[in-house]
Amino acid sequence: MKEKYLYVITIIAAILLLVIGHFFAVQNIFVLDDLAHEVIVARVERITERERPFDDFAEFGNFGEFAHAQSYHINFEARAIRGIRKGDLILASQSFTGFLPGSIQEIKEGDTVLLIHTNIGWFFNGFLRTNKLIVFGLLFIVCVIIFGGKKGFNTIISLGLTIAAVFLVFIPSILSGKNIYIMALFICIYTTVMTLTIVIGFNKKALAAAIGCLSGIVIAGILTLIYDNILLLTGMVDEHSRHLVNLPLDTPINLKAIIFAGIIIGAMGAIMDVAMSISSALWELKEKTGTINFETMFRSGITIGRDIFGTMANTLVLAYIGTSLSLVLLLSVYSNSLLDLFNMEMIVVEVLKTLAGCFGILFTMPLTAFFCSVIYVKD
Repeated sequence: MKEKYLYVITIIAAILLLVIGHFFAVQNIFVLDDLAHEVIVARVERITERERPFDDFAEFGNFGEFAHAQSYHINFEARAIRGIRKGDLILASQSFTGFLPGSIQEIKEGDTVLLIHTNIGWFFNGFLRTNKLIVFGLLFIVCVIIFGGKKGFNTIISLGLTIAAVFLVFIPSILSGKNIYIMALFICIYTTVMTLTIVIGFNKKALAAAIGCLSGIVIAGILTLIYDNILLLTGMVDEHSRHLVNLPLDTPINLKAIIFAGIIIGAMGAIMDVAMSISSALWELKEKTGTINFETMFRSGITIGRDIFGTMANTLVLAYIGTSLSLVLLLSVYSNSLLDLFNMEMIVVEVLKTLAGCFGILFTMPLTAFFCSVIYVKD
């Protein structure tokens, strides 16, 4: 009965912290109201005409002539199906350019699309995909609950709270000029404690895993700060960084802090997994053996951690490579030197993410084993 009360109190406290954090984060938040465009959901009813663009691309040579030949507009009528414009018939346009052949699929009657309004009219802004993603997400939730039972249900709750913490607290706090370093650490602490207490409960196993996980995150953060200065990073890793710098904010976004936040938040999942695996294995060892001394448990934790590290390091490396695969391919094509390629700041930052995360995992192993030995052996 006590565990149920603690479970409910934990969820209520987690939600309350989110509400308070969101209220704090949105104070003086920056929003581009003057540049915002109206976006609606509509269903295509009729294709009215196709037409060639008036502009030519002669300055681009033969490729420009080819692009012009492949460019055209599709005008169509669509009826709004949501919002204040529901039921309105809207004339819109879908544009194709030869510079990106095959990048956009042509609309057809019956398609559900997003339309965006600009100063010159309504334009196609993409097919509606969120409804299909919602169905896929609901299928995932059902499968997790079926296969995971109560633990699966708790996993879904903790995952939802984690996503809410990022999008309702962390992102708004950046746009409102809060300290990114502090907010990133707050998100890590909140997510770690909340996830472990909801999924595992209030016990020694969760306590040891939380301490080990946070220790690994702190080490990854410290190494990031050190090498941030050693590598002379500027934070200008891609075009998105340039857009962030150009935002008319009262407090400019610290791009180096964005790198720091990306590294520790990105590595947190893998570090938490390692800490929880070691903590759970050592707890099971203690339960089965009954009595075990500090040295034996610590050595067992190191042995377990070594096996885990091999796969988790690969997981972290492959995750970062997977998320930036298109960028790596593009840079590989246009770079004539491997030295030049690996000296680019965007590649340097990806390597730094991987190394800092791996160091965090590496130090999480002995630290978690140590804290488990101290907490479990002590009566």
